[in-house]
Amino acid sequence: MSINLFDLTGKVALVTGSTHGLGMAMATGLGNAGATIIVNGNSSQTKLDAAVAAYKELGINAHGYLFNVTDEKAVQENIQKIEAEVGVIDILVNNAGIIKRTPLVEMEVADFEEVIKVDLVSPFIVSKHVVKGMIARKQGKIINICSMMSELGRNSVGAYAAAKGGLKMLTQNMATEWAKFNIQTNGIGPGYFATSQTEPIRVDGHPFNDFIVNRTPAGVWGDPNDLQGAAIFLSSNASNFVNGQVVYVDGGILATIGKPSNED
Repeated sequence: MSINLFDLTGKVALVTGSTHGLGMAMATGLGNAGATIIVNGNSSQTKLDAAVAAYKELGINAHGYLFNVTDEKAVQENIQKIEAEVGVIDILVNNAGIIKRTPLVEMEVADFEEVIKVDLVSPFIVSKHVVKGMIARKQGKIINICSMMSELGRNSVGAYAAAKGGLKMLTQNMATEWAKFNIQTNGIGPGYFATSQTEPIRVDGHPFNDFIVNRTPAGVWGDPNDLQGAAIFLSSNASNFVNGQVVYVDGGILATIGKPSNED
């Protein structure tokens, strides 16, 4: 009897921050692999409903829950609702995040703390409450969305890099504590992707566009759908002995020191 290692049929996946962008792309991949998707957002019920409708148009079984991932009480209450109304959570993708591009010397402490709270503390909060059920069932998959800033620094994103560096280590510590319960905790580190947020700077001649294209061995920005394979792999039986790792989906950026500007 053959087994499809990447089949997620019957699984329930909670993807935080999945109403748009990279979170939506990864959740779509999980849904196309058979998972029921729990769509999470925090901005508005209207946006959440529109996202759920978009998933359903693709034939994906999706359910929306509006809550702030930094609010532990709201997280706990909504996880209980999800498990009562939809089913136990088999897969958790901690994707929700923010970035504030401000030089450290100019950054307000409150802004620094907000980035840390959303990008580092919220994965701890959500995982803490989801993993209890996984421990009881002795199986589960947790994916933390890290970043190339988990490895590198860059001007004006010090708070984000601090959070994502911390998230890499949190991922390793989650794996250390929970592997004995047959729970795999790993990370995905996206490179630079073509999204609505990056559209204004993805034009020929824009300094940052030229920098990214020249810095990336693949020579292009990533397509959000390029994240789906890594998300499916780390959510499926194919990764049952993979734990505490960060898979960088970056077109090769972290593999190279770069090239001179005059090199083809």
